[in-house]
Amino acid sequence: MARIPVATRESVPANRRDTFDEIVAERGGPIERGPVSVLINSPEMAKRASQLSSYLRQDSTLSAKIQELAMLVTARERDCQFIWNAHAASGRRAGLSDALVDALRDKTELPQVADDESAVVNYGREFFRTNQVSEATFQAALQQFGTQTLIELTTLMGYYALLAFNANAFAIDLPA
Repeated sequence: MARIPVATRESVPANRRDTFDEIVAERGGPIERGPVSVLINSPEMAKRASQLSSYLRQDSTLSAKIQELAMLVTARERDCQFIWNAHAASGRRAGLSDALVDALRDKTELPQVADDESAVVNYGREFFRTNQVSEATFQAALQQFGTQTLIELTTLMGYYALLAFNANAFAIDLPA
C-alpha cells in the first residue's frame, strides 16, 4: 500500500499548481500510480525529471532494446518490482531474449548474449553492486557504445535508480 495519498491540485503548493495542471494534462489525467505519482508532489521537480526522461527515451542514441535492458538491470539491482513489472514484457518486445530476461530476474549467469547486451548488464551490475565500475568493465562498455551513448546509458540507469528509490521508499502499488 502506498505511503502517501495520490497528489491532487489542492495538495500541492499554490505557486506550483499551474505546473501540476500541465503535467496532468500531458499525461492525460490524474497520476495515480508509478514513480511519477510520487514525484508530482513536487510539480516543478517532476516537470524537470520528465524533460530528462523524454530526452533519454525519445532523443538519445540508445536503441529501444538497450534502453529496456538498462531499465531491467536497474530495476533488478534496485529490487524495484514496479519498474520490473513495467518493463519485462516491453524488453522482450524490444528484442531481449526470454533467457536473458529470466537470468536478470533470477540474478543468475547470463546466457549467451550479444556483446552490447553483455556490456550493459556487466556495467550496471558492477556499478549497482560496488558503486564503481572497473577499468575493464568501463572500457568494454565504451568500446561498445562510444562516449555519448555510454554517458546516456549511465544517465538512463541513474534516472531509473531515482525512480526505483521513490517507488520503493514510498511503497507504490503494483498494477492489478
